[in-house]
Amino acid sequence: MPEHTPIGLGHKATTTTALTHSGNFHLDETLGYVVLHYALTPMGDLRARILGDVPDDCLKFQRSRDPEKIQAADIVFDVGGIYDPPKGRYDHHMKNKPLREDGTPYSAAGLLWKDYGKAAIRNLVRTQVDDATIAAIWQSIDKSLVIPIDQDDNGVAKMGRLSLADIVSACSPPWDTAELHGPEEAKRRETLGFANAATAVASHLVNTVDRVRASLKATDRVLAAYENAEDKRILVMDTGMPTEKVIFEHDLPVIYVVSPTGSGQWNVKAIPPERGAFGQRISLPEAWGGLDGKALAEVSGIPDAIFAHPARFICGAASREGALAMARRALEIDAALKSQQN
Repeated sequence: MPEHTPIGLGHKATTTTALTHSGNFHLDETLGYVVLHYALTPMGDLRARILGDVPDDCLKFQRSRDPEKIQAADIVFDVGGIYDPPKGRYDHHMKNKPLREDGTPYSAAGLLWKDYGKAAIRNLVRTQVDDATIAAIWQSIDKSLVIPIDQDDNGVAKMGRLSLADIVSACSPPWDTAELHGPEEAKRRETLGFANAATAVASHLVNTVDRVRASLKATDRVLAAYENAEDKRILVMDTGMPTEKVIFEHDLPVIYVVSPTGSGQWNVKAIPPERGAFGQRISLPEAWGGLDGKALAEVSGIPDAIFAHPARFICGAASREGALAMARRALEIDAALKSQQN
């Protein structure tokens, strides 16, 4: 949390006016608004507030370049030429723009995330978590989402095609809207576009917070399962969850992960040589590839074997014991082949 109390967080009963610029909108001010919404008024109507359909709300939101409105607003972001958080000013377009410790320029989203992000996360997390988990979620999203937005908005690095930035841009009305429909209709469509963009970004943030929370929970369980593993090459999970991220981040020598599926069977998944790469540290036996049912059971020697993918990165059995036996048998076959080659 910043040394100062961000405006609005210490006075929940009062109405806070937040303002960003009108005209063309981008991902940084769109996410900035979404962060303020969840930090200050998570139960409010994010979309209706933009469209002016909420007469009484603890957060009043404006999009304007009018100097008088900028001066009067409690929180101003991505416009105004001032970065002064205790006074609620979060612009980043000045010559001496605010920078991260590594020199990366902040965007408006990054500046608001710095001050309001943890409060937003606390209002979004659907289960009871401690402050350390809130901080870990904040850090993960800062790294995976907010820093790329900072970089994109400041011309450091593009987020890439079909990114969240592209989704927001696609919500803007075409350049000739005023020419075709008149200035008033163009302004209405611009406001509607921002509401659509904010709705999409809000959905992404809500889902991301919950997925990061679950990922942190998975980390604890994966490490515990690894600690209890009889053979550190075989990781047995009693519940399906992401494991590859933890395996590579903690440099675990896991070859196969055994876990249940939603259909009741148990799968054996081979870990790739590098995170996100094709291939496997040790592929499943060549003789198993593409077989299923009785044929696979006969070749593998595992009575309840169900299938083995032709690419030999995953196979399955009807029981936990059967899947674990397949993983052990695959390691035995690999060891025997290597022994013959030597």
